[in-house]
Amino acid sequence: MKHDDQRPPAAVLFDALGSDYEKAFAHAGAHRAALEWLIERLPPAARTLDVGSGTGRPTAAALIGAGHSVLGVDVSPVMVELAARQVPEAEFRCGDIRDLALEADSFDGVCVFFSLLQMSRAEQSALMERLAVALRPGGHLVLATVPADVEDVEVVFMGQPVRATSFAEEDVTGMVRAAGLTVLSQHSTVFTPDHPSAGAEPHLFLYCRRDGTGR
Repeated sequence: MKHDDQRPPAAVLFDALGSDYEKAFAHAGAHRAALEWLIERLPPAARTLDVGSGTGRPTAAALIGAGHSVLGVDVSPVMVELAARQVPEAEFRCGDIRDLALEADSFDGVCVFFSLLQMSRAEQSALMERLAVALRPGGHLVLATVPADVEDVEVVFMGQPVRATSFAEEDVTGMVRAAGLTVLSQHSTVFTPDHPSAGAEPHLFLYCRRDGTGR
């Protein structure tokens, strides 16, 4: 195991949070609504990608329960171990999504729930472009983030210090469209994680589709 200062910041953060993260977000209705929307649009036995798969619940568990296959990728070894134990039917890989080779037109659905915030703006934009290419034409992607015009600012999340980068709401939508996705709808909410050190957070959910006939 590397020392904390040698590991990606997201790995340090989520290794520390572990199962507390799942408990804090267990009552996130907007997350579950986005999952239901995606599942309704997936073909039978769809191939799906969960970016920043965390503990495997609720995202991978819901997709598996609906009869789909799941590849979950997370930079945190602690999260991957929890997910593999809790959702053994899915495949989980410990690694950085920015380094993972993604084949074109290989997924029917992609989930990106709050997994961009420890990346630079350029990295977020580049990843969205790669994810759009990895979607099959007609495939769907759901994204959730904390919209804010901030870049590499230090915040405290559930008692843990972390540096975060995001975009204002209209710029998140612009980034997704620039990647080649159609934003079918967007939903804004305010959510307070169930944790003594957590405060209210603005959440933005985008429901997207890749149009076209392939690349």
